[in-house]
Amino acid sequence: MSKIYVVGFMGVGKSTVGKKLARKLGYDFLDMDDAFEEKYKISIQDFFEKYGEELFRKLEHQLLKDTFTMENVVISTGGGTVVCENAMELMNKNGITIYLKMPVGALVKRLKNVKRKRPLIHGKKENEIEQVIEERMKERFPYYQTAKIEVDVTGIDVQELVRKIKAQVEVME
Repeated sequence: MSKIYVVGFMGVGKSTVGKKLARKLGYDFLDMDDAFEEKYKISIQDFFEKYGEELFRKLEHQLLKDTFTMENVVISTGGGTVVCENAMELMNKNGITIYLKMPVGALVKRLKNVKRKRPLIHGKKENEIEQVIEERMKERFPYYQTAKIEVDVTGIDVQELVRKIKAQVEVME
């Protein structure tokens, strides 16, 4: 399998882990959020404000489908990529999926001070961020659970995490 999809909630570290994993495997790296912004020449935050989440998800899903022809690549998905149509099923069919798991409390701590604007939590207070995470996690967790590999990333060193994931990926290939 020459495609690895990193899934999980926003702020869990998909891009950081994905980049390091790609380097360790000698693969290319694609961040779907960056690819979206580059293709459509607009930040995700601004896109949400102008056109809404529904259209964003449709375009994001098309970007996901575009990855199916790629080879030797680690793809960091958006946190909500998994909810569109049959995205997880398609990712599982076309590559190895890795779910980076973190409890809500740890996500709140990470997200309350983020530098990159996140449309779902932008301008919200800590308790509101927690509420958004809990609501969205209920919706997304059943999808995340279908990943081929699940890793709890709470309090784990990124280098150690990448070594663990690489070992699991190699067993599956």
